[in-house]
Amino acid sequence: MEDGLKVIGSVGREAVRRAGRILLEGYGREIEVGYKGAADIVTEIDWASEKEIIRVIQESFPDHNVLGEEGGAVVRSGTGRWIIDPLDGTMNFTHHFPFFAISIGYEEQGEVLYGIVFDPLRNQVFEAFRGGGAFRDGKPIGVTSTEGLQKSLLATGFAPTLPVDPSKGNLALFNRFSRRVQGLRRTGSAALDLCYVASGSLDGFWELGLAPWDTAAGSLMVLEAGGMVTDREGGRHELTGPVIVASNGRIHREMLSVLNESACSPP
Repeated sequence: MEDGLKVIGSVGREAVRRAGRILLEGYGREIEVGYKGAADIVTEIDWASEKEIIRVIQESFPDHNVLGEEGGAVVRSGTGRWIIDPLDGTMNFTHHFPFFAISIGYEEQGEVLYGIVFDPLRNQVFEAFRGGGAFRDGKPIGVTSTEGLQKSLLATGFAPTLPVDPSKGNLALFNRFSRRVQGLRRTGSAALDLCYVASGSLDGFWELGLAPWDTAAGSLMVLEAGGMVTDREGGRHELTGPVIVASNGRIHREMLSVLNESACSPP
């Protein structure tokens, strides 16, 4: 691993630890909820977490750029960019459903080089380095060896906004997959779902309408754990792309086939 990425990693770990303390403190009390959309919520904890993460990053890398979900955009002269989700799973958090995380990715010239996802309730750190592997609490992780959708456990999520055309939404795909797999889960945190694919707790994951901060760290996690991450057609997944498909690699072709079936195809 390059020395530069080691420093990036140390800053990432410090940032999620400090932000994690903010999340844990807020989780134990009533907090005010605001709305970015009809069902897209934000809290004071999201903002406080993002502010702290940016502060930690700028202490070490004042020339780096930052893209944060809650508007924490910082434009500097450097080539590096940090992509932050200060609280992935805000809906879970506000309902005291114990499944949420902090996700941070670091990229240069459009290539994600480092990712970290921290689950503060379980005190679990998922971390990946481009070309250096994926880890949970410092120990290497890898995807499953499951062959075939029929034996697979998948996860997905639903965007906070409803599509104008319901046939283009995820509910139709959820129904389609439910008839082909062993089990489906909807957890409410894409970052953790991707980490669970990387660590072998899930065989695959897909979702529509995610943003760069949802997938920057987790997509690298899956790749470095030996899995596959693509768009709906099987091409390169772009952080701004409309669909992400992640798997252990062995079921990927089947997942793409189900995703691209005609809406009028038999179930």
